[in-house]
Amino acid sequence: MPKILKIHKLTKNYSSGSKKLTVLNDISFDVEKGSTFSIVGPSGSGKTTLLGLCAGLDQPDSGTVELCGQNLQNLNEDQRAQLRNKEVGFIFQDFQLLPTLTALENVIVPLELQGAKNPAKHGMELLDKVGLADRFHHYPSQLSGGEQQRVALARAFSNSPSILFADEPTGNLDEATGEKVIQLLFELNKEAGTTLIIISHDLDLANRTQQILRLKGGRILTNERTTS
Repeated sequence: MPKILKIHKLTKNYSSGSKKLTVLNDISFDVEKGSTFSIVGPSGSGKTTLLGLCAGLDQPDSGTVELCGQNLQNLNEDQRAQLRNKEVGFIFQDFQLLPTLTALENVIVPLELQGAKNPAKHGMELLDKVGLADRFHHYPSQLSGGEQQRVALARAFSNSPSILFADEPTGNLDEATGEKVIQLLFELNKEAGTTLIIISHDLDLANRTQQILRLKGGRILTNERTTS
């Protein structure tokens, strides 16, 4: 299978006073196109930092990231942003919806950035898929946490991304609501054929993906396939 993400000998350091803190150390792995992949580990293991590097939101101190066939180190900031807008979707623990926009307006932001034709029609179709067609005119403050995350799901898939990063997607939801959101996430992902990368500390969620990368102390502990 072709690889949509290639990580080679990635290292990331931060300064803490006069000391150097190594957050990621010699990380290497590949992700197959169309697969489901999870990155797990305790708090402080480097999961979110790794996500930022994989998506080109931050730069490593050493090593390379190849995303959708592009070496991110060869792209400038604007070029990385264009690549993300075209190929990448995001889902975050805190939803990150724009509070002054309605549910529909939040969903179609990526489409408008791409200059898509009739984005509202596509946005309504996505909101219908996540069960929120009757809430399209509501603002985030008028929606429950589960509803906000479903809006975020619709937004993440709106630009038909090649790869989707979900960072603790159920972290702010109760167990029952979180399960509904995860079911939707996998259903939409299967329908779209997107590569899904989930960052989580939840091993039950990770076991629903095809491959699990376990981090500890900024290093890879294991990288194994599951029976999913």
